[in-house]
Amino acid sequence: MRERESELSRQRSAWCGVGLVGLVLLIAFSAITDSTARAESSTDFWQPEQGMSWQIQLDEPLDGDPLPVQVYDLDGFDTDAATVAALQASGIRVICYMSMGTWEDWRPDAGTFPVEVIGNVWDEWPDERFLDIRRIDLLAPILIARLDLCASKGFDAVDPDNIDIYGSSVDVIGFPLTEEDQLTFNRWLAAAAHERGLAIGQKNAPELAESLVDAFDFMVTEDCLDDTWCDLASPYLDAGKAVFAIEYTDRMTEADFLAACRVQSAPFSFVLKHRALDAWRQDCH
Repeated sequence: MRERESELSRQRSAWCGVGLVGLVLLIAFSAITDSTARAESSTDFWQPEQGMSWQIQLDEPLDGDPLPVQVYDLDGFDTDAATVAALQASGIRVICYMSMGTWEDWRPDAGTFPVEVIGNVWDEWPDERFLDIRRIDLLAPILIARLDLCASKGFDAVDPDNIDIYGSSVDVIGFPLTEEDQLTFNRWLAAAAHERGLAIGQKNAPELAESLVDAFDFMVTEDCLDDTWCDLASPYLDAGKAVFAIEYTDRMTEADFLAACRVQSAPFSFVLKHRALDAWRQDCH
């Protein structure tokens, strides 16, 4: 803090005597500095505990009484504030699912994305296209609006999907994205979530866990058991942070899932789900 104050003092001296223009610029600089300080120092957001029970349900709305779990992960667009409030009144934390690395043609804000940031069609999900995450200047207003939507509905955290797209070739994505591009984008996104009082999870990208664990509050994994990379989530476990782990029935049977659960000593929060992420769920118990 003293270093930051000293920097402000030097800036004030530099602008002394420049007049109104200098004063305006000084105020703008101070506002940016203060905002950064708040983002760095604030811990006024949820810190999930390891081993929490959870449900992720994206393909159909929550209908009826919730499951007896500690955490729900629900679609940020499709879930209303009343549902979030009702879950929280039952003692359940609620995570806001949002794709942050792809353009989805059915979303209400799809028309706000500039054409130059929209890349190739994702073969596995033909209604989605990859985004040029290097263009934070163009994406920021749209993605910040999504984070604001999560915050306005009362969500506790964000599950930002598709923040691991850099690993594919330019022919697949449409842009020459590097690991550094991904790290820069992910850290920016984490800071923006924290500024809005939202916890945020690292979604997949296990090779980036060591670099991102200090910026994110938990991790969400897919297929780490089946792909044998659960150990790469250890930076989060070692830091005492939760790892919410999804396995899918198109790659793992229920019997194999339960058998794998029995040999896991690390405090993962495992669930077995249909790939569609409907209401069906199997946990380790």
